[in-house]
Amino acid sequence: MEYWIVAGLAAFLMGLSKGGVPMIALLSVPLMSLFMDPALAAGLLLPIYIVADFYAVYLFRRAFSVRNLKILLPGAIGGILIGFVAVASVPGDAVKLLVATIGLFYLVTALRRRFSKVEIPPRPADVPRGVFWGIITGVTSYISHAGGPPYQAYVLPQKLDKMVYLGTTTILFTVVNLLKVPPFILAGQITWDSASQAIWLAPFALAGAWSGSAVSRVLPERVFFLLIEIALAAVSFKLLYEVLLT
Repeated sequence: MEYWIVAGLAAFLMGLSKGGVPMIALLSVPLMSLFMDPALAAGLLLPIYIVADFYAVYLFRRAFSVRNLKILLPGAIGGILIGFVAVASVPGDAVKLLVATIGLFYLVTALRRRFSKVEIPPRPADVPRGVFWGIITGVTSYISHAGGPPYQAYVLPQKLDKMVYLGTTTILFTVVNLLKVPPFILAGQITWDSASQAIWLAPFALAGAWSGSAVSRVLPERVFFLLIEIALAAVSFKLLYEVLLT
């Protein structure tokens, strides 16, 4: 009974994130890791991510950045391939440290600009940076479900409209998560048993996505992006804690 309560909560939190509540899905794998190996927890949750992804694409389908997707997706696909090949030889802690460093570097830079009281113009999407950050996003997402910070390091400086940001994020990670399914099956992280459990948990994820969408739509844009930066800081410090103190 305790397992299903925690699993339902993990699926709901993941859905909230897909609905636009910044990065709260970070809690899903750790919650499930109370009952199973983290790799198996990630495999169990991946099909639920995808169900929520498709619903989120429906919710945010009207606004997204085509240019960003054209730049980021090829890099992300390459990053997934790199992650698949390198997963056995790259320590998980090294990936966590990289993700935390990226997130904190972006936040320090953003805070420095904010306190300088100099208005920084939006930084347009460009191919070299976009492909680089797309590759890092693909690698970190494949190895540790932590593609958010490198993606945000590239996208947030563009100062996109809130709904364009949500639509672009949703479409990108829907494709990324779909591409992770075959290697997860090959690695034994997704099994018939985990897939059957995912079917029962999917409604919790959909309820979370609907709730997250309702919250994200009414949040003022300034508050929304401030929450993303706070969540990014929380993710980065959590990863540092896992690497350095556990």
